[in-house]
Amino acid sequence: MAESLSSIAERKDPEMKMPELLVPASSLEVLKIAVIYGADAVYIGGDAYGLRAKAKNFSRSEMAEGIAFAHANHKKVYVTVNIVAHNNDLDGIRTYLSELKEMAPDALIISDAGVFAMAREICPETEIHISTQANNTNYETYLFWKKQGAKRVVSARELSLEEIREIRANIPDDLEIETFVHGAMCISYSGRCLLSNYFTGRDANQGACTHPCRWKYAVVEESRPGEYLPIYENERGTFLFNSKDLCMVGYIPELAGAGIDSFKIEGRMKTALYVATVARTYRKAIDDYFKGREVYEKHKDWYLTEIAHCTYRQFTTGFFFGKADGQAQIYDNSTYVKEYTYLGIIGKKNKKGLYHIEQRNKFCTGETIEVMKPDGSDYCVKVKRIVDEDGNDMDAAPHAKQQLWVDLGMELNEYDILRRQEI
Repeated sequence: MAESLSSIAERKDPEMKMPELLVPASSLEVLKIAVIYGADAVYIGGDAYGLRAKAKNFSRSEMAEGIAFAHANHKKVYVTVNIVAHNNDLDGIRTYLSELKEMAPDALIISDAGVFAMAREICPETEIHISTQANNTNYETYLFWKKQGAKRVVSARELSLEEIREIRANIPDDLEIETFVHGAMCISYSGRCLLSNYFTGRDANQGACTHPCRWKYAVVEESRPGEYLPIYENERGTFLFNSKDLCMVGYIPELAGAGIDSFKIEGRMKTALYVATVARTYRKAIDDYFKGREVYEKHKDWYLTEIAHCTYRQFTTGFFFGKADGQAQIYDNSTYVKEYTYLGIIGKKNKKGLYHIEQRNKFCTGETIEVMKPDGSDYCVKVKRIVDEDGNDMDAAPHAKQQLWVDLGMELNEYDILRRQEI
């Protein structure tokens, strides 16, 4: 009888390698937050040829600065070049790969075999990781990509932990497995969706997904046009394809026991608050488990509480423990649960003892907010003073991205995050 995943999780091999925590970044600012709040590696996209065209993404100069910042902090950066390429993409991709070669990212994330071949030719010294978009569901696929020169393969989201464990048992130790452990789930197989292209002409496989899986749908019978048939519906409509978000922070032992090398967080369109919250929670959970199973279990309630402080759509374990059932979907709405509002990131301190912040949401003098720190600590503080760029005191900061100076009555550090709990 095969050994169960639960029994594997109970016994931690003393030689087990600590998995990498891989965190997304939509901008240079968010990359820095990911690094400071616990990521081992960050994955980013340029302004073309990645699967998040609606994200802010990185200019060439920002990418170079981000890679330098990560390397200075002994962290890695992986760049996505994972569109499903058409003929008219190829010349531009070739130029882009030549530019990336000069920036020296730690790896390229690729799904298309033609793009893979060009990357091997143009950037032979750069690791290539095979994107989940390549539908990596079995160990023969992993072995195929290993023979082509890939260093890592990202598992399809449809795989169970038992399947991942079997893949690990049938591939070389130096071929790495990367697996999504947190974030949005796609309704389509390995993220390959045609709905967006069909409805709006924006191709998900070219990085322009409009997320039609979150839209409201009804059923209409062909001979009864205009007659909407009931399915499971309330006054807001029916959301047939709206998956809950993946969350595996409560199952670190099972993930590590399956032989996963890199725990990947989804979310290249998320805010700095989201990235900081998820990164520091998973960082603590991983570190605690490798200190000892008892340390992890002691703090498990903290992980589950803290992870809910970022926006999410309710949580699911996806396919990890078998086929997802009807409970993995949200049928009555497409909104997020939001417990905290992001206010901004602390910058430099001036000679007057005030700290710089670029405001992201409104807050007021006298209001109680929270300071979130990379080490896992949070502090409730009262806003004592808000000063604008011209030195004028303000009662409130109502304008997004306003450059301000604040006094919160305590010593702060660069990259502390300010947030407000919503009641």
